[in-house]
Amino acid sequence: MRIAVLSVMIGLGVSQASAFTADTDTLPTQQADSASARLTESVKPLVIPITFTVIGTIGVENHWFDHVRRGVREDMSRLRTDYWHGDDYLQYLPVVANVGLGVAGVKSKYDFRERLVMTATSYAVMGMIVNGLKYTIREPRPDTGAHNSFPSGHTATAFMGAELVRIEYGTGIGIAAYGIATGVGFLRLYNDRHWLNDVIAGCGIGILSAQIARLLLPWERNLLGWNKHSERTLAIMPTYDVRHNTAGVGLALLF
Repeated sequence: MRIAVLSVMIGLGVSQASAFTADTDTLPTQQADSASARLTESVKPLVIPITFTVIGTIGVENHWFDHVRRGVREDMSRLRTDYWHGDDYLQYLPVVANVGLGVAGVKSKYDFRERLVMTATSYAVMGMIVNGLKYTIREPRPDTGAHNSFPSGHTATAFMGAELVRIEYGTGIGIAAYGIATGVGFLRLYNDRHWLNDVIAGCGIGILSAQIARLLLPWERNLLGWNKHSERTLAIMPTYDVRHNTAGVGLALLF
């Protein structure tokens, strides 16, 4: 009887040791799979805006797309009864909503200072991409011929704000913000200020800028010391130039 009990105990011990060894052997694989899954989830939201941006860029020189965008311009000309430049102001509405809805009591994903940092980062990224393309490609505008048509900065601003709202407050409110952004893109075509591909690329760049800001937020938290007790203070001051109809954000970090 003692020999039988001892044999069972030894057998159980060997089985547990084998199971532990198997778990240990699979641990690096599980960690690698987890890291790969996290990377995929982070990159996935970038696919659509990058696709829009690429399509819009191809439309600058593509003969088939040129035929399409000229057809859209003719359709807008027949539809237009008068010019309405509400897009100059509506472009900022989703951005303001992103910062302000949380203050008004709507449940938000991030706190107020994080929303401000994400908005400022989005603006910085968007400004670099939009202005870099405008003064590199130098596409003529349909109405004036000025060589700064591609991409649409108004559309990029509106869709950047809409994506920030969607990230912050969820799909329901995000749909409303995207509706406003779509209206801005439509008005850029209606007012003959942009070609179709300018608006498509502006849409992609705006969404992409917001997503890049989302990915950078954890790094910015560490940089600003928000993940630990810190004496640092961040001051953010929005600015608006009436003469040039441009908006910006000033940042000051106090140590």
